[in-house]
Amino acid sequence: MNKLILYIFFAACLLPSSSKAQFETFKDSVVQLYGVVMTADSLQGIPAVSVAIKGTIRGTITNNQGVFSIVALKGDYIEFSSVGYKPKLVKIPSDIEGSQYSILQLMVNDTVYLAATIIKSRPTREQFERDFIKTVVPDDQLEIARKNNDESKRRLMMATLPTDGREAAGRYLTQQAAKSYYTGQVPPMNIFNPFAWNEFIKSWKRGDYKKK
Repeated sequence: MNKLILYIFFAACLLPSSSKAQFETFKDSVVQLYGVVMTADSLQGIPAVSVAIKGTIRGTITNNQGVFSIVALKGDYIEFSSVGYKPKLVKIPSDIEGSQYSILQLMVNDTVYLAATIIKSRPTREQFERDFIKTVVPDDQLEIARKNNDESKRRLMMATLPTDGREAAGRYLTQQAAKSYYTGQVPPMNIFNPFAWNEFIKSWKRGDYKKK
């Protein structure tokens, strides 16, 4: 019991000194960063420049004269960014003495090349009417379906498109069934079949035998 009380007494004495040492170390690493952000060509203060500590959510912006001030730690990276200027990344030295550090940051213009724009005069009424009449309006889904169901287009697709597996198998089975039906006898000749002649005349009138 006495040993336990002795341990508690030593811990109570050492903890405040340890916490105080950590606080002193943290206090020594804190630095007040202030400075001015200016243009590199004319040395003019740049307002509304974003000054952020990299890897954190802390930051600030410069005032109308380009002046800023922010609390950071020694060794932190400071990001400077503004629209129209190239971003800059600056590191606060870890071995600086004191708790203040000043900086004069120069920003270089960031050139952006845009695509060429051709400006034309406004068309006259006659030109607008001419172009409007000649405008080709693409077919909608209903018009495409109507053209695909046209009889001449369906005949052309039937003559040019290859048969799939089901159609080839059905044709083969039909031929085999016809051969089996007339097994042992002479199959009839359609040259004397009036129905076959009727179908031939209809096909000839439709132009089924014309060269595509």
